[in-house]
Amino acid sequence: MKTHSLYINGEYIDSTGDEWIDVLNPANEHVISKIPKGTEEDVNRAVEAANEAQKSWELKPNIERGKIVRKLGDRIEEKRDTFIDLLQEEQGKDYELASGEVDLAIDYFRYMSEWARRIEGEVVPSDRPNENIFIYKKPIGVVGGIVPWNFPVFILARKVATALVTGCTIVLKPSQQTPNTAMEFTKIVDSMDEIPKGVYNVVTGTGSEIGNTLAAHKEVHMISMTGSVQAGTKVMEAAAQNITKVNLELGGKAPAIVTKNADLDVAADSITTSRLANNGQACTNAERVYVHESVAEDLVEKLRHRFESLKIGNPRESKEVDVGPLVSMERLEEVEAMVEGAVESGARVEIGGKREDLEHGYFYQPTILTEIDHSNKIMHEEIFGPVIPIATFKTLDEAIEKGNDTEYGLSSSVYTEDMNEAMRVINELKFGETFVNRENFEAVQGYHAGMRKSGLGGADGKHGMEDFLVTQVVYMEYKNDQQ
Repeated sequence: MKTHSLYINGEYIDSTGDEWIDVLNPANEHVISKIPKGTEEDVNRAVEAANEAQKSWELKPNIERGKIVRKLGDRIEEKRDTFIDLLQEEQGKDYELASGEVDLAIDYFRYMSEWARRIEGEVVPSDRPNENIFIYKKPIGVVGGIVPWNFPVFILARKVATALVTGCTIVLKPSQQTPNTAMEFTKIVDSMDEIPKGVYNVVTGTGSEIGNTLAAHKEVHMISMTGSVQAGTKVMEAAAQNITKVNLELGGKAPAIVTKNADLDVAADSITTSRLANNGQACTNAERVYVHESVAEDLVEKLRHRFESLKIGNPRESKEVDVGPLVSMERLEEVEAMVEGAVESGARVEIGGKREDLEHGYFYQPTILTEIDHSNKIMHEEIFGPVIPIATFKTLDEAIEKGNDTEYGLSSSVYTEDMNEAMRVINELKFGETFVNRENFEAVQGYHAGMRKSGLGGADGKHGMEDFLVTQVVYMEYKNDQQ
């Protein structure tokens, strides 16, 4: 069993506290590692190191930072199998998704490294003679990066690669449930002499202690957090003390609208992937389906057939496993309670609807619910498990209205072969992302951002990179001896 340390100012050090947190394998409930339960003093030390390192890190030529960021991706690739195995062990992903996540993290470091030469300012005309106006883009400073448990490798890449290439330094807080991949990445950083001490730091512990302390720290200049609405609210409240910028990716309740003109096989394939990816534990997962009443029976039958073919089990024991465990007993119990509540309110279980009968682990069967009213609680609260509730609609107006009837606004999707229908849905849905006739998952060169309670700011592409920058305007007057 591994026992981890904090990583501050280029050194592995002990926490100032004496408490530890057990990390469990959700497929067999075994303790696989221990991490320090960090303290406020630990955060202060890490932020101090990051703040000092940032002064010289931002002065390094952009292209040099870009080369370092690319090398981090290359080094992950060298240890690809190790990261895949650790990810499956601590988080319960099937092999295909685990390998895909690691490959995406590699690609993200490489992609973001290419922005080193593309961080650009502007020159704009002045209203005065003999004056130029320069607009500079500069790093925001020290970033507090709070990584969730559901995509611990990819979202680490999102935060670390972007921070480092823009000239920021980072204090990273991995999830207490999935810290092992972050600590493996830390070994890579520690082995690279070209990364100065203090540029990258890791403090483990609870969100209530480490996350809120980071958010409230006067020398942290941005909090980049991925997590729940509840956690994001607490971080935002803490950050408000110093008017610290927050970049928040929070929950989602993505609607999937299937019209009578949809290719139902495409819809069924994509919804299955979009609902069950990561065992249903992603903020972009399809969380509810609205299908035209004329094709509802056919779609449910196609979905049932796909759900029936899935293999459930420990993903480290077989690459054939499609659905692994939920991350914790708490998550399992919450999903179970939501399904039971929906059934009590009149929903019908088409398939699944209970825990998988395995000796160990937090497994819940892939579940389809029908005969469910839009007002049902399960159509409005995030499930975060392998359960898809399906409601019918008569008109596209009704589907769009119900799709928008949520406090979230991250992802959405529509399935139709009618371009006019697709354009109507795209224009009228109020979500940061809309996927048309494909599964819900974003590209590194796009922009991943939500509306309403799904968050503030975003990630990926040019716009995500610019969230780590601040603007400085310089008004420069000069003498003109010819006048």
